[in-house]
Amino acid sequence: MNILDKITAKTKERIVFLDGEKLKNKAYSCDKGNFPFYDAIKKDGISIIAEIKHASPSKGIITDDFDVRKISQEYKLAQVDCISVLTEPYFFMGDNSYVEIAKHEAKKPVLRKDFIIDEVQIYESKVIGADCILLISAILDMEKLKKFSYIAETIGLNCLVECHNEKEIELAIKSSAKIIGVNNRDLTTFDVDINNSLRLRKYVPSDILFVSESGIKTKKDMDKLKEIKTDGVLIGETFMRSNNKVNQIKLLKG
Repeated sequence: MNILDKITAKTKERIVFLDGEKLKNKAYSCDKGNFPFYDAIKKDGISIIAEIKHASPSKGIITDDFDVRKISQEYKLAQVDCISVLTEPYFFMGDNSYVEIAKHEAKKPVLRKDFIIDEVQIYESKVIGADCILLISAILDMEKLKKFSYIAETIGLNCLVECHNEKEIELAIKSSAKIIGVNNRDLTTFDVDINNSLRLRKYVPSDILFVSESGIKTKKDMDKLKEIKTDGVLIGETFMRSNNKVNQIKLLKG
């Protein structure tokens, strides 16, 4: 089994304990909202989605100075556009509570980043306060992509549909994705190459928002992505390893 298979298998184990009917009822009773995540990415210029991530399967613990409240406050001070929060507990040391903390402290739209394989996780995402969910094309077929996107929209959640190649982008487009993210990290090997975004940008139509994920470390990287009209960048490890996140973000913004 590759890393993605292992994460998916563990996800199946943990969602068994979720009360689907209760979460569904709660999700539909929540205020639908106005899809702030989409609006934040659509604005002029390149938007920054700053990630809160404690660990990863490839790197282990990324930072020992992990305080979600403090990190969220720094991101607010740096005026990022959105926050991405890892909630997967076994491989990324995430927790659902981080979503509410980040949203409260940063006052920004929040992407709940997890491995969604069942609709119950969509309802859970709404209940814990997310504004957007991650749908990974590599683990979802067309039927599930369409179904999950529809459910998310009915309860007021945007979907960032993550792709790694031309075939997955085609799948995302056919599922009526409004935001497509190209992950520069191979989820089977966890190798990173920003050129993946540069290569695949042309396959995403201009009426769909385009986000580049992972491996963005320098102003030069940002400039390359601006040249190809990237709408947003999702940056995690670069910020998490920085002792001065505000300054690091200013440098990337130029």
